Amino acid sequence: MFIGNIAAKAEFGESKMGKVSLAAGNHLYAGLNCFLPGQEHKAHIHADQDKMYVIVEGQGEASVGNDIRPVSPGDMVFAPAGIIHGMKNTGESNLVVLVVFSPPPSKK
Repeated sequence: MFIGNIAAKAEFGESKMGKVSLAAGNHLYAGLNCFLPGQEHKAHIHADQDKMYVIVEGQGEASVGNDIRPVSPGDMVFAPAGIIHGMKNTGESNLVVLVVFSPPPSKK
């Protein structure tokens, strides 16, 4: 499967961040989190999922545990299972983040 230009697939929501599924298999999920300026994905925990964020476009702030850092294109953030993490668009333009995690969401 070839996905192509992932930034071109970004979708934004006025009331909350946009989410776009790119690929899902039995063992791995990849998608986009798309933030307008000021939007955030509040800090949360996944008990059984390791998560990786790769900043595609824009500027933001990532938190993993008690560590909060600015992020920009090309940066990668890793949040192991059981550790609180979040992402916020602190810039003046859109923030697009590739999100990869395992295991993928359960299919109900």
